[in-house]
Amino acid sequence: MNKEKIRDKITKLKKEKNAAILAHNYQIGEVQDVADYIGDSLGLSQKAAQVEAKVIVFCGVHFMAETAKILAPEKTILIPDERAGCPMADMITASELREWKKNYPGSKAVCYVNTTAEVKAECDICCTSSNAVKVVNSLNADEILFAPDKNLAAYVARHTKKKIIPWDGYCYVHRYIKDRDIKDKRNLYPEAEVWVHPECLPEVIDLADKVLSTGKMVQEARKTKKKEIIIGTETGIIYRMKKENPTKNFYPARDVAFCFNMKKIGLGKVLTSLENMIHKVEVSLEVSQKARGSIERMIEI
Repeated sequence: MNKEKIRDKITKLKKEKNAAILAHNYQIGEVQDVADYIGDSLGLSQKAAQVEAKVIVFCGVHFMAETAKILAPEKTILIPDERAGCPMADMITASELREWKKNYPGSKAVCYVNTTAEVKAECDICCTSSNAVKVVNSLNADEILFAPDKNLAAYVARHTKKKIIPWDGYCYVHRYIKDRDIKDKRNLYPEAEVWVHPECLPEVIDLADKVLSTGKMVQEARKTKKKEIIIGTETGIIYRMKKENPTKNFYPARDVAFCFNMKKIGLGKVLTSLENMIHKVEVSLEVSQKARGSIERMIEI
């Protein structure tokens, strides 16, 4: 079946099954093109709860689909490839977090949304890359345990007076991006601004003009008067930025900075998942309720 026929069939099935397709900014272009909504992980999970659709096909990685299920427990959440995981989310387990907290009585545990539902259930509050500093500064504690991304933790530590104790986790995609890459691209495009994600290494952040989450990058791309921007994050986002801003040029800081798990999803898998209602994402009631609390505390802030 060619891609046009697959797209037509997906459109028909969405109407038949009262379904919506949500795609993360890092998804391949053909998946973004059939999506009803494109965005970052938390924004898409909130959208899953807001839309009238009863079935959500979540084109992202597993922790994102779990978060959607937590915020929309009454809906059917499908992930087109159940093997699409997140190595960083797997770098800490709920039991490891419980043991870690025992060593720091009186501290507060902040977990990045890039964690499993079980980990979210064990932390005091969640955060995103765009609100991590605000979340940390809101807490009534001088000592903050921050999991799992040590690079985001290092970025937060620069912007707070609180003591940040990081877990030893990281995003392998952002770790690929080196300061040498930024310097090389600046030499190629001397008029370009450099935007990087806060999951990048500290020495990469030191070279950036702006440090932005994926959602903020998309927003800033619409507003900036700059015509050339070097993008220090997963390269999939450039498809959306270029599509929305055709008169501007976006260059990846590192050409091979892509997430293998995000790229596991294609049009055929979206169709198969929706057609057969397979790869349903479930979260137990106990875990869901506790995890929802940590997410809602963040949203309140």
